[in-house]
Amino acid sequence: MTMASSVAEETKETQWGRVLICGGTDWPKLGRKERGGKGEGNPEAPDLLEPHILRSLSNVKITSIHASCCACHFIALDIHGAAWLFGRNAPCALGLTGVDMVSENEPRRLRASDLGARPGTRFIHAACGRSHSLLVDSQGQVWSAGVNNFGQCGHPVSPQISAFKVVDGPYVDGERQRVIKAAAGITFSIVLTESGKVFSFGSGEKGQLGNGRTGEHITTGNKTAFDIEPEPVPVKGLDDKVITNITCGPQHTIAIDTRGVVYVWGYNGYCRLGLGNQQDALIPKVVPQFAGPNEMTMGAQVIAGTTNSVVIDKQRMYWMAGKWKNSGEGSAGSPYSSFRYIQDLMGCKISAANCGGVTHFALSTDEDGSTMTVAYGQNAANGELGLGPDEPKSATKPTRHQPLLGIEVVSVAAGQHTTLFLAKPNDKLSDLPRHPLEVDAPELCLICAKDNGDDDSPLECDKCDHPYHLGCLNPPLPTIPEGEWFCPKCVDEISTLAASDFNPTVNATVDEPKTGGKRKAPGSKEHASKRKR
Repeated sequence: MTMASSVAEETKETQWGRVLICGGTDWPKLGRKERGGKGEGNPEAPDLLEPHILRSLSNVKITSIHASCCACHFIALDIHGAAWLFGRNAPCALGLTGVDMVSENEPRRLRASDLGARPGTRFIHAACGRSHSLLVDSQGQVWSAGVNNFGQCGHPVSPQISAFKVVDGPYVDGERQRVIKAAAGITFSIVLTESGKVFSFGSGEKGQLGNGRTGEHITTGNKTAFDIEPEPVPVKGLDDKVITNITCGPQHTIAIDTRGVVYVWGYNGYCRLGLGNQQDALIPKVVPQFAGPNEMTMGAQVIAGTTNSVVIDKQRMYWMAGKWKNSGEGSAGSPYSSFRYIQDLMGCKISAANCGGVTHFALSTDEDGSTMTVAYGQNAANGELGLGPDEPKSATKPTRHQPLLGIEVVSVAAGQHTTLFLAKPNDKLSDLPRHPLEVDAPELCLICAKDNGDDDSPLECDKCDHPYHLGCLNPPLPTIPEGEWFCPKCVDEISTLAASDFNPTVNATVDEPKTGGKRKAPGSKEHASKRKR
């Protein structure tokens, strides 16, 4: 098989989607008292109160998006194993120096080969900590960048790792283990190996390393310090278990094994570990509710929030522990000490969930078989729930996400103040507004530069808004195509990137399917209303 054909074959087999964004985009100032600008903040970096198609990635096939409830940056992986990074870069969380942010409109594209990995190596997983990032490649290596004052990047303690650098390890009996997944909190990181083993590095302050100790001690000036592990160390008590997934909150971790047994460790403030107390767990503890023997009540998925934990069991029921709202049961004064189901979600079969800074999302199956997105959360000041410009920014109870009705959301990546959705292209998705709303595009056809009137209005590219008459294209288009349509320039750009990932001499083409909604010509009323949104 040639390299070009392998690219095309991989494109067909890999599940992918388009990136939608809502919430804050003023990356350097999100969550801080001085956000800059007037009124609602910086007009150049607005709060998006409903999901928008992210133009910069609108023709990139994304397979997964990685975020953190305690972070303001994102990592998206495409079908070719390249990483697209954007958001707050404080400091060097995105592996760059001299800049405090990377705009979502110009994300940084990074390949494993750019870092010195062998040709053909792809990124297969990623994790965002508050101020550091991890990338996992197809060779089982972990690359890290960002703040490293507690060794959370897996390197000897230093203020920061300014560019992505490979982590040495983890090792078992001198043999390097292949890593397949990563997760991160504020001052620590967790990695999962191909054999189902879990390793940690960073600060042990709240027991989040899972190695049985915090190492609390007094240092110069009568200050308290804790153990720091700058290299991956095994998490204790899981030697005979095969872990399949890991997830981190700011200072706690949840893991699940092949049977569906759920393990928790780290900080237990607000009872977020669901163990019935607020005592920190220095080694993994089994959550009794998901330990069997009834298989259907055991865990299927685990999600960590800022002050809470979520488990979806094998019946697809949604269980929550900790603090997840401001008043009443589930608040700071009365947190869920053990996992309890959310009554408003009892009638829903949950397929996936995610937690942001104050937000909670769940995906379920609607009555007609389509995907239903459910959202809730208090104090969502930046519109990160994305419920719409005419709706409240917060929702105290789980609510059906109206702007996403009819859109097949594959997954949700909820950050501290911003939310990204991965969705499959269809009619409804094509009708969503784009971000940025307006771009600098000519009014006349780029090929003939003529105005042929309303009977021959030019077709507009779904990414750059550049107009083309149907008959001016090569080959000409007989009718307005259904679904997404990208101009020759945008198609060439992404095709060139895809080809260069595998072989600089191969001029591979990535075919974009024409499924989904219809893009209106610029002269039509439908198009005019969309442009004004």
